[in-house]
Amino acid sequence: MKFASVAHAFEKIEFISSRLEITGILAELFSKAEKEEIGNLMYLCQGSVAPKFKGVDIGMGEKLVESAIASAMGFSKREVEELYFKLGDLGLVSMELASQRKQRSLFSRELSINEVYSSMMKIATSGGSGSQDLKIKVLVDLLGNASPVEAKFLTRFPVGAMRLGVGDPTILDALSIRAAGDKSLRETIERAYNLRSDLGLVATILFEKGIEGLKGINVEAGVPLRPALGERLPSAQEIIKKLGKCAVEGKYDGLRCQLHKKGDEITLFSRKLENITSMFPEVVAAGKKLNAKELIIEGEALAFNPATEEFYPFQVTIQRKRKYGIEKMSEDLPLSLVVFDVILIDGTDCTVKPYSERRKIIESLIEENNTFKLSRQIITDSAEKINEFFEVCLEAGLEGVMAKDLSAQYTAGKRKFAWVKLKRSYKGELADTIDAVILGLFVGKGKKVKFGYSAFLCGVLDPEKDVFRTICKVSSGLSEEELIGINQLIKKDIVSVKPKEIESEIEPDAWVVPRYVFELTADEITVSPVHTCGRNTKSGYALRFPRIKGGLRFDKDPSSATTEKEVIDMYKMQSSVEVQD
Repeated sequence: MKFASVAHAFEKIEFISSRLEITGILAELFSKAEKEEIGNLMYLCQGSVAPKFKGVDIGMGEKLVESAIASAMGFSKREVEELYFKLGDLGLVSMELASQRKQRSLFSRELSINEVYSSMMKIATSGGSGSQDLKIKVLVDLLGNASPVEAKFLTRFPVGAMRLGVGDPTILDALSIRAAGDKSLRETIERAYNLRSDLGLVATILFEKGIEGLKGINVEAGVPLRPALGERLPSAQEIIKKLGKCAVEGKYDGLRCQLHKKGDEITLFSRKLENITSMFPEVVAAGKKLNAKELIIEGEALAFNPATEEFYPFQVTIQRKRKYGIEKMSEDLPLSLVVFDVILIDGTDCTVKPYSERRKIIESLIEENNTFKLSRQIITDSAEKINEFFEVCLEAGLEGVMAKDLSAQYTAGKRKFAWVKLKRSYKGELADTIDAVILGLFVGKGKKVKFGYSAFLCGVLDPEKDVFRTICKVSSGLSEEELIGINQLIKKDIVSVKPKEIESEIEPDAWVVPRYVFELTADEITVSPVHTCGRNTKSGYALRFPRIKGGLRFDKDPSSATTEKEVIDMYKMQSSVEVQD
């Protein structure tokens, strides 16, 4: 497949807001790909060169890309910088200069999708002395053979700003349409993706072996699966009504962690499927002693005080997620992994086993010490017993409890009533926090003007439509230091035009590519005439007196944000919430 076909499809998608039309364009594009190309095409559509868990970041800064544009098009670096200042998008800069380029390659050629992908991978994996010059040279070669529209996306890709507004749900729908003519295969394709977290691999298997090949996909040690998610209910009585006799565990507020063991090799993955092995050496060392050759277990990593046998709050635990000073921090803030599930053990796929069996496997496997602990648990069909255990957990500094269906399988990447959260509900405060994505920014007023942007337009996810809808404007809960840090971090993701995956009637001072997550609390959820979350013909839903809890949640990404459906369910629960004093 020629890259020109991909670039022209991306060009169409950029200016279309209809998810149905976008899905159709992608399905048509996928139908043109050969089986040797489809995996690479998936990564390009995702704006990456590899699945997230492989940690391959293209990491080419804007200055290097500017140099490549100047060299390929025959303009000075200053001319490129001036046009960038005017247009605010290196893709548009490259497109405009390509249409009036002063020099062309002597032996120009048409670019193929595999050539573009391999070149981007070369840029991503080049390191050491001379790597910057090599990155520029590779990009110059691509741009020297590119049409203006190809140049636009070849330039956007290495700076991580494709601006397509296409998420995984849309790509999964398009794959189903390409394979079956409709969305009937979506669930099977998504299951495979949830188990292997690699859309390129999933698409390749689909093209080579068909849907039966996808059905044969299972979990594999060393390859993270997308974590199971819990639903909410307002009271212990509602939990018993829904689940009957169930397991009830403490809900720990730490870093969600998958531990993979393959022989003596231990790999740790975060909730966002990042490889965090190097950050937690004590967990790695303890994991090597586990009595299994092949293993995947899941737990919550928390900073632990061995002297008092107490867990620290999340704001302390998050300090352990770092690239430098790891050994010192592991001594000062040792981690415990509170294990609550098993996914694979010595060739046995445990995701298909009921939870009651998975718990027995964990109990036989884990010998508790300072590094490994079992989640505290009771099994009951009594709402009173749940409430008693709930209070015990709160006194121990936990968030609340998680009730689990004893007969349920592990549902990777799904939010189902196999797991049900129950947190404390105070008068004047929501029973649970909301993970909201930053969509827009507002310039500070009064004393906050010196920080730049100090208020944030936040939204929640509609995974079916693959869009974010607004739920609040929030400005309280951040320290001055946190505000300064967020302004520095987020500036590279500010865009002049609203990203099309955002549905908003509010116009902020600046739009942001949906990438960053705040954990929010609030007094309640109210009906709103201006916010688009849950919007019907007249009104939507909003948070009343929202507050940021603990700054940015770097362990979460937009795809795991609170969904619109969850907000609507929480709104309905408010009138029946049982206040636990």
